[in-house]
Amino acid sequence: MSDPYFQQLFAQRIGGSNYGKGTEIYKFEKIKRAKRKALAEHPERPLLDFGIGENDEMAPESVRRAMAHEINQPENRGYADNGIPAFREAAARFMLREFGVELDPHREINHCIGTKTALAMLPAAFIDSGDVTLMTVPGYPVAGTHTKYYGGEVYRLPLLPENDFLPDLDSIPPDVLRRAKLLVLNYPNSPTGKVATREFYAQVVEFALRNRIVVIQDAAHVMLSYGQPPLSFLQVPGAREVGVELHSLSKGWHMIGWRLGWVCGNERIVRAFADIKDNSDSGQFIAIQKAAIVALDDAEIPRRTRAKYFRRLQKLVATLTRCGFDCQMPGGTYFVYTRAPRAVSGGPTFATAEEFSQYLITEHSICCVPWDDAGPYLRFSVTYEAADEAAEDALMAETERRFSTLRMVF
Repeated sequence: MSDPYFQQLFAQRIGGSNYGKGTEIYKFEKIKRAKRKALAEHPERPLLDFGIGENDEMAPESVRRAMAHEINQPENRGYADNGIPAFREAAARFMLREFGVELDPHREINHCIGTKTALAMLPAAFIDSGDVTLMTVPGYPVAGTHTKYYGGEVYRLPLLPENDFLPDLDSIPPDVLRRAKLLVLNYPNSPTGKVATREFYAQVVEFALRNRIVVIQDAAHVMLSYGQPPLSFLQVPGAREVGVELHSLSKGWHMIGWRLGWVCGNERIVRAFADIKDNSDSGQFIAIQKAAIVALDDAEIPRRTRAKYFRRLQKLVATLTRCGFDCQMPGGTYFVYTRAPRAVSGGPTFATAEEFSQYLITEHSICCVPWDDAGPYLRFSVTYEAADEAAEDALMAETERRFSTLRMVF
């Protein structure tokens, strides 16, 4: 069959005339295919799924009850545009209560249809052809993808254990710094689980001021911080002069799929985001925003969420350690990030983490996510489904039993 006439019309940013003809498969699609194969070939062997990167329970009943009420209110039927004042005010109350950060809800906060959309839109405010976005890897690629859409470039900052999974800002070449406009951070970091410190954020502020760079800090996992109170970038002096922070209702409130968050910080940057958003979407459904107000005003919801995943992380780290992995409790998120083995004694060798993860799924029905951006690492998530602690313990026992049949070489 010949190509349609528009095959030559596809933009170069998505592959141009070769769009749709590539054979490369995205790693998450590879995982899905391997899972289907394992389930089909070994129906007797339950899949142990540590690859899911989203909360395993519904939003709290109080939030769902509010949503059920608001969805029937006629005043909520219209376009939300850049959000309702009541949601921005709730976000401001949250920022003050949890972080001691006082924000003007009408000038320094704007809602977004999830932080993914904010990361996609913010490069439009700054990136022209030839400009650079500095991004940590491994990490969420959306801001980098849209940087390239606008003709910009991405400079990758690897997160390595020798740097405590913080970017080495001093390693950036001068010619890159001259063209850099954005620094995209994500702490608590997905997938490494590293939590930023005040000292690091202070260095970031100084770096941004010295090099005239805008900081975008993705704080989607901030309420899943362990061992110390959650830390906002905006708590650090000068942060509001150089950037914004992105927050999400997904992780800390079990509102996965509700698609709601906010951008807060520097007034001019928030305004630029709002202008771009005005030309990109018509706002999140007002009923969802009103239900989220109930969530934000209940300080116990994220505390319960944090306690649950902290408990599960402790169990998983202990289990994986007994199985031979070198891993520690993360400072935040619901992920355990650990180096992948090089081989199985008497069995196959693995050049990448992806090769090992595929072997693990197909041969042992254990699913995790590989990351090879900064060395061969695996990400295990504790968002698996388990009805209670007894079910969690049973899952850990079965995980240990299966791994015990492997003699992994690291």
